[in-house]
Amino acid sequence: MPRAAASKSAKPKPAKATPAGAEVAEAAKDPDFELRSLQVAHTKQPRYKASKDELTGFYEQMLLIRRFEEKAGQLYGLGLIGGFCHLYIGQEAVAVGLQSALDPERDSVITGYRDHGHMLAYGLDPKVIMAELTGRQAGISKGKGGSMHMFSNEKRFYGGHGIVGAQVPLGAGLAFAHKYRGDDGVCVAYFGDGAANQGQVYETFNMASLWKLPIIFVVEDNQYAMGTASKRSSAETHFHRRGTAFRIPGMDVNGMDVLEVRQAAEVALKYVRAGGGPVLMELNTYRYRGHSMSDPAKYRTRAEVDDVREHNDPIERAKKELLELGESEESLKALDKRIRATVGEAADFAEGSPEPELAELYTDVLVEPRA
Repeated sequence: MPRAAASKSAKPKPAKATPAGAEVAEAAKDPDFELRSLQVAHTKQPRYKASKDELTGFYEQMLLIRRFEEKAGQLYGLGLIGGFCHLYIGQEAVAVGLQSALDPERDSVITGYRDHGHMLAYGLDPKVIMAELTGRQAGISKGKGGSMHMFSNEKRFYGGHGIVGAQVPLGAGLAFAHKYRGDDGVCVAYFGDGAANQGQVYETFNMASLWKLPIIFVVEDNQYAMGTASKRSSAETHFHRRGTAFRIPGMDVNGMDVLEVRQAAEVALKYVRAGGGPVLMELNTYRYRGHSMSDPAKYRTRAEVDDVREHNDPIERAKKELLELGESEESLKALDKRIRATVGEAADFAEGSPEPELAELYTDVLVEPRA
């Protein structure tokens, strides 16, 4: 048969994933429907239907992160925290919404250097996190990792990485381990809008899609990377579309709404656990502070930051909904007071803890044997 005739009679490739219900017909007409099916599902039910107790728990976790990071900023100013320190203030709904949907017994998490919030969202003790920030022996990495390098094997939290985008291929390795062991676990790999332009990210997308690895790639788009607006540094600012060339479905999510983040996580996890392969989620969020404590953030106006705080703050949104559900101002003030006390205790614990012994420098070091 001539090549032209064969091409003319060829049918479009069917979608690999079979959507349920009335969406089957649409998928049959559009072979690329599977790349949008998760966004369609998310749009149909964009917000998680949380009970009052669940929403209170989300609110408490976000408030703990906020107060912890505010205290960390104070300690940095006092010289008790050295080196780099990247605060998570403003982005709390991302970590809380996503990680509240995970199964800590089987799922794993890996992130970049803005990692304190993720650790707190995963239920780690504020005392050992603050001790690590201040470089104390009681820290979760024995005082040797500092702000950017925190790990917890117990919680399956694998860092805290200081090299931009380097955690993404490591996340694929964690996902490969989940698949190899057959433990039904999923890896959540966070990275920022700045890291989204790193070549190793796309190499990882390709491999993860080929092998259908159980991984959710999460772009925390706080809009400014290290100090340059996304629209000035990225040709494609809709980051959830970045996986299209690798057949990875994307999701566009409001990262300032903890209930929307949680519902999107439910959709993504269902797809990945069913064997669909990787998902790319774009969480549109905002950081109130500079890239790090040394960044004066002169690339944006104070009015812009104040506008987000006033109209789009994730904690204030959750607080408003709790009040509408019948929670009292007095109980929320009491909760804030308890959290401030918890953070104060963590700071006191850190300041009163000893620094690592010199011998600690020789532990946890990988030494390759000579041939």
